Amino acid sequence: MSSPMLALATAASERSDLNLRPGVTDISQDVYGLHMMMFYICVVIAVLVFGVMFYSMIKHRKSKGAKPANFHDNVKVEIAWTVVPFMILIAMAVPAASTLIEMEDASKADITVLVTGSQWKWHYKYMDNDVEFFSTLATQREQIQNKFTKGENYLLEVDRPLVIPTGKKVRFLITSDDVIHSWWVPDFAVKKDANPGFINEAWTNVNEPGVYRGQCAELCGKDHGFMPIVVIAKDPAEYDAWIDEQEAIALRAKEEEQRLLAMNMSMEELMADGKRVYDAVCASCHMPNGEGLAGVFPAIKGSPVALGPQEDHIGIIVYGQSGTAMQSFSRQLTMSEIAAVVTFQRNAWGNDTGEMVQAKDVNAIMNGQ
Repeated sequence: MSSPMLALATAASERSDLNLRPGVTDISQDVYGLHMMMFYICVVIAVLVFGVMFYSMIKHRKSKGAKPANFHDNVKVEIAWTVVPFMILIAMAVPAASTLIEMEDASKADITVLVTGSQWKWHYKYMDNDVEFFSTLATQREQIQNKFTKGENYLLEVDRPLVIPTGKKVRFLITSDDVIHSWWVPDFAVKKDANPGFINEAWTNVNEPGVYRGQCAELCGKDHGFMPIVVIAKDPAEYDAWIDEQEAIALRAKEEEQRLLAMNMSMEELMADGKRVYDAVCASCHMPNGEGLAGVFPAIKGSPVALGPQEDHIGIIVYGQSGTAMQSFSRQLTMSEIAAVVTFQRNAWGNDTGEMVQAKDVNAIMNGQ
């Protein structure tokens, strides 16, 4: 799509929130064109049908002395009202089928990204590179609680956006860790369910650099409205530089993790880091005071898990708990972060076990030692 067409499409989408978005890909433009074509066909049919109906009601009304005709059937009329709608449907179906087939063709992709939905965040893994990360809501809780003024992209901003190159076909493999989610970016005309145990495919090829936003479009739990999607499309050269930077960061993180395995942190360090991790990833369910939400999320304060064997406690965080909303955090947190948050939970809110958990203890659990 040329720049003038893109500018026109963008301007049209900004003028009204009542219509479908034209989008920024060839497919989204095709979808928008189909939508408008069918809309105009429906308008023409409505004008003709209601025009004839109102004309007949006015022209042949009883007050003008009109006499009702007495007939039972008309073969020509019946053939006409069967053939004409059939031809209209064929005219609509041919371009629609062609677009749908193209939308489902994710073959010959330049880049593949595994998209995994979790309650309530997205995980992105670049299958061709050593890059993966979670993308979570970045809107401040104070905005949600109406303590701060809401920003321009309220509930549509994340800490780590997905980055893709322009001018290349990007395939998305979409699945879920827990319940059904739906990965939806309107500007790409992409909306695919993320089903646990299944992988759905979608793809896009973005023509122009920019920031594009979406949301989870499947009711997936209490924080369904806090699962935004942000995609940044970069020029290929900028994208390659970003990939190199992310791979370097991942390598440094692995090296740091290995260093931490060989050392012990103090109780003060563990508690401080553990509180940071707890506030970021645990407090939304188990509450900042550790008392949970009655009947929904269990308390950690005084719980058998926090006061029981630390191996079991670590195992729940590493592997999750089947049949509950408690998911695995082994990919979301480093071993040192898991050690810190377990230490914090076992010593906060009066639990006071006095036990410290180190990264090597988590490593032992993860490796079945």
